[in-house]
Amino acid sequence: MSKPYHPPFHLTHRMTEAMTGIAELLGAWKAVNTDDLRPALRRGNRIRSIQASLAVEQNTLTLEQVTAVLDGKLVLGSPREIQEVRNAFAAYESMGQWQLDRVEDLLAAHGVMMAALVDDAGQWRRGGVGVMAGDKVIHVAPPASQVPRLMQDLLHWLASTNAHPLIASAAFHYEFEFIHPFSDGNGRMGRLWQSLILSRWQPVLAYLPVETVIKRRQQAYYDELAVADAQSDCSGFIEFILTAIEESLREAIRMGQSPETPVKTPVKTPGKTPERILALLATTPTLSIPELAQHIGKSESAVERAIRKLREAGRLERVGPAKGGHWQVVAPDAPKEPR
Repeated sequence: MSKPYHPPFHLTHRMTEAMTGIAELLGAWKAVNTDDLRPALRRGNRIRSIQASLAVEQNTLTLEQVTAVLDGKLVLGSPREIQEVRNAFAAYESMGQWQLDRVEDLLAAHGVMMAALVDDAGQWRRGGVGVMAGDKVIHVAPPASQVPRLMQDLLHWLASTNAHPLIASAAFHYEFEFIHPFSDGNGRMGRLWQSLILSRWQPVLAYLPVETVIKRRQQAYYDELAVADAQSDCSGFIEFILTAIEESLREAIRMGQSPETPVKTPVKTPGKTPERILALLATTPTLSIPELAQHIGKSESAVERAIRKLREAGRLERVGPAKGGHWQVVAPDAPKEPR
């Protein structure tokens, strides 16, 4: 008798600590939010999720452009990128109708996500596939003939496992990327299905844009996938995903919003654009220019101009690199420290 399938991971202290942190953050949010959770997806956070997930896959549309596409406005962008946005929004909107362990639903979701983008949308791949990093092949997926069996095993494990949903969702995410069951769209589908799994445990997590953290840590995301492949152990990848969820919750709470609240108005920031930017960065110094633009309802170019003037006036400084650094608001009369 063959041994039951199980993704390659083991429980670690770091996982336990992260799960405890996530539980505490969820509790903290619920303690101050008395509203019932609504089933409708909140548009602002959903747009952030879509833009970040597609950006990981090299879609160049900004948060502002993605919003415009979904508002039916004309956007200067490639037809393929615009189609990707429309498809992803439709897929996330449809999450509530899919069962997380049904093959037919997974295929249907891919059909929505990749409609008009690939000829085999909604079907398992029929050929070999590899993951490239530049000119180098970093992962060769299992043969196409094995995909139906492997995916059936994975979905059966998902339906029957006693693993905590946080662990199970991350383990599924890794195994899905390892199998690479589709000819295209595997990354965005893995992130979509993880959101679906989490939403069945805690509905509030369907509204949490974890994808934005993954986008900020994109290289670490790929590195953890590669390490898991090399070691045949995805424990490190699970730890990465759990810390991303934890960071997303911390950001939502720090910004004074519940994860289901529209992202456009996390705090009240009246006044002119520069003052509104300073008010936002004083509470959340890691905000990017696209995120600032979304918060205050201005174009990215307007935000860039305002930031440039603030820096010239000595009111704002950048600490660290463009990626991974943060902003520091300087009080008007504060003496500058020597560099």
